[in-house]
Amino acid sequence: MRTAGTNCDAELVRAFTLAGCAVDLLHVDRLAADPTPIDRADVIGFPGGFSYGDDIASGRILAARLRETVWGNLRDSAARGTPMIGICNGFQVMVQLGLLPGPEKGDSWGSGRIEPTVALAANAGGRFIDRWVGVAPASDSGGASCIWTSGLADGLASGAYNETTMMLPIAHGEGRFVAKDDAVLSSLESGGRIALRYTEPVNGSAGDIAGICDASGRIFGLMPHPERYLDWNRHPAWTRLEGSVRGGEGPMTPGRVLFESALRAVVGSGAAVSQGA
Repeated sequence: MRTAGTNCDAELVRAFTLAGCAVDLLHVDRLAADPTPIDRADVIGFPGGFSYGDDIASGRILAARLRETVWGNLRDSAARGTPMIGICNGFQVMVQLGLLPGPEKGDSWGSGRIEPTVALAANAGGRFIDRWVGVAPASDSGGASCIWTSGLADGLASGAYNETTMMLPIAHGEGRFVAKDDAVLSSLESGGRIALRYTEPVNGSAGDIAGICDASGRIFGLMPHPERYLDWNRHPAWTRLEGSVRGGEGPMTPGRVLFESALRAVVGSGAAVSQGA
């Protein structure tokens, strides 16, 4: 879904398309008038960008608009287990809506609104950050396994990725992950809802958290941009990578694997990958 200021929707469409999806790119005004595409979607994506110019705060206006128009549809989709991904601005929107971190394992999504318990605050340095950073799938807490990052973990275990290639680009001014209190952060840790970490301090995020998932492992939000790393020649040092990678052979990029992993889970669950919103 897109709106005024969204600027990474084309890249997200390409990521889903390469993974095998037939994609519907829909403006939020159209969804507000007819939210049924949300009900039909097998996967839902919230792209990055600067929705509504990030007036007031990043993602605030878009989150409010979605809450007032299609929250019930999104909540019901989450309850059905529809995979979702929110990238950068999309992640900011998802946490303000309450889609992330979602209810505790075993609890229902309920019938009303969900109060946010985490947020993406201004970077610790007070400046916009635009660079590539090292990331790693979090494997230091128990609970649900995130279907989006499972391929990254497999790639690291097999040696397909290393510190040089396991990177993603970031571009944000409000990406510092914070929790309402220590109890919320502890719950995320113990419940396995921390899905991705920075391998170095980046923006002051608690626990170097780069992305989280819900208790089912199917709803995922992250600040880095995997949709900008679908091809090896996007890597900042791609000409110095191994020859097979430069030639387009070998493993998929970590960015592309995120989408491939999730879509394999959708197909494996019996859902037809026919439409995405």
